[in-house]
Amino acid sequence: MSTIPNGSTPLAEEPPRTRKNVLARLSVMMLLQYATFGAWWATFGLVLITNNLGATIGTAFTLAAVAAMVSPLFTGAIADRYFSSQKVLGVLHIGGGLVMLVLGPLVLAQNAVGVLVAILVYMLIFMPTGSLTSSIVFAHLPAHSTIFPFIRAFGTAGWIIVGLFVGQSGLSASTTIFTIAGVMSFVTAIYCFTLPKTAPPQRGAKFAWGDVVGAGAFHLFRNRSFVILTVSILLVSVPISIYNAFGAAYLGVAGVPNVASVMTIGQAAELAFLVLVPLVLRRFSIKSVLLAGLLAWVLRAGLFLMMTDGNLSLAIVIVALHGVTNDFFLMVTFIYANEVARENARHQVQALMLFIAFGVGNFVGAWVAGEFYNSLVAGAVSVAGWAPMWYLTMALTGFAAVLMVLFFRSPERKRIEDFPAETLAPLLGDESTRRI
Repeated sequence: MSTIPNGSTPLAEEPPRTRKNVLARLSVMMLLQYATFGAWWATFGLVLITNNLGATIGTAFTLAAVAAMVSPLFTGAIADRYFSSQKVLGVLHIGGGLVMLVLGPLVLAQNAVGVLVAILVYMLIFMPTGSLTSSIVFAHLPAHSTIFPFIRAFGTAGWIIVGLFVGQSGLSASTTIFTIAGVMSFVTAIYCFTLPKTAPPQRGAKFAWGDVVGAGAFHLFRNRSFVILTVSILLVSVPISIYNAFGAAYLGVAGVPNVASVMTIGQAAELAFLVLVPLVLRRFSIKSVLLAGLLAWVLRAGLFLMMTDGNLSLAIVIVALHGVTNDFFLMVTFIYANEVARENARHQVQALMLFIAFGVGNFVGAWVAGEFYNSLVAGAVSVAGWAPMWYLTMALTGFAAVLMVLFFRSPERKRIEDFPAETLAPLLGDESTRRI
C-alpha cells in the first residue's frame, strides 16, 4: 500500500489533465535516471581493460557493493526525514555529474587509486537515487495503484536508448561515456528541481538501525528453505558479478561489434520476462521458477564456453538470457520472501533480502570475481583464456540448483495480485542495485 507523505498530493485528488501530466513527468524522471547510469555502467569494465586498468575491476565493483550497503543509512536517517525528495535527488545528480567529469581523465591517466576513489564517491552519491525515485513515484500515486511498473519501464527504456546510442556511436570502450553520463546527470538534476513537491516520506518517524538490514526478519533463518535460498543467492552473486563486471569486456575480446548496443538486449529481455513472471507463477511453483532461473545460468555459462570470435548471434542469445536469470531467480526470491513473511514484518523482510542480495551478495560476488579474474584470466587476448570464468559460473549455479532440488520447499500458492507494487519495486530493472 502506498504511503502519501504530508505535503505530497496523490493523483486520485488531482483533475484528469493534471494526473496525466504528473504521470508523464514521473516517467521522464525514470527515463533520465537510468539513462544516466546506463550511459557508462554497462561497458565500464571494457573501458577499464582498454586503458590497462583491468586489475581494478573487481575492486571497483566491490566498492560499489559497499556503497549499496551504506546508502540506505543516508536515505533512512537523513534524506527520508528532513528534505523534500525531489530536491535531494537533484542535488545528488549534480554531485554525480561532477564525479563523472573527473572520472574520464583519471581513467585515461591510468590512475588506479584515483579511479577507485571516484567510483566509491560516485556510488555513495548515486545509490540513494534509486529508492528516491521510487518514493517520489509512490508519493504521487493513489493507494493500491498498479501503475508503478509502467512508469518504471521508462527507466529500462532509458537504459536501452542510451546503450544503443553509445554502441552505435562506437563509444563502448571510450572514456567519452563518462562525459555523456556527466552531462546527462546535470540535465537530470535540473529536471528533478521541476518535479512536483514531494515531502520527506518518513518525516517524524523514528529511525532504527536494525530496519536498514531487516533485523526484524531474522527469525526466517529458522526456516530451512529460506536458508537454502540465502545460500543460493550468495552462490549466484559470483556469476552475477562476473557477468556485470566482465561480460561486456569478454564480448569485446570475442570481437562482438557495438558491445553497448548488444548489452541492451538484456534489459529488453528483462522487461519481456517481467510480464511473464505472474503468468508463470500461476502455473508453476516458486521452486520450479527459481530452478529455471538457476538452470538458465548454467546454460548461459555453457554458451559462453561455446563462444567464437565475432559470433554475434550467440552473443545475442547469451545476453537475452538475462531476462530468465534475473526475473526468474532474483525477482522470484523477493516474491518468496513476501509469501513467508509475517504480515507485520514484510517491509523488514524486503530490507533483509535487499541487504543479502544487493549488499552482502554483491560485495562477496565482486570480490571473488575480481580475484578470480586477476589470478586466472587477466591479460587473456582470446575467448579460450576466459574459460575459467564460465566454468566457475557453471559450477556455482549448478551447485545452487542441486541445493534447491534437494532442500527447498515452495510455500503455499498465493495470487501474484496479492503482492503490492512496493514489494517488487527494487527488482523492476533497478540497475543501480541489480547491476553491481
